[in-house]
Amino acid sequence: MKLVKATETEIQQFIAQHVAWSVENNKLHCQYVFNDFIEAFSFMTKVALIAESLNHHPEWCNSYKQVAINLITHEVGGISERDFELARNIQVMTDAKY
Repeated sequence: MKLVKATETEIQQFIAQHVAWSVENNKLHCQYVFNDFIEAFSFMTKVALIAESLNHHPEWCNSYKQVAINLITHEVGGISERDFELARNIQVMTDAKY
């Protein structure tokens, strides 16, 4: 599949369907707050396994019980279907677990 940069309409449709996500600095962005560091780190480990299986890795930051995730496809200089796919997988996991 050839990667292409998502249109503004596609991005807005995605955000409308996945309300936890927004766009910040031309990247898909989501922030999670957990009960403690162990829960946050467990979440990051699960996301890492999903990301590795998709061969698409997030930019993220962890501070104690908070995890911020940014998704961008550098090859296209913006958000692509690859970011939507990873975000959907993360959302499914968090809806089921957290």
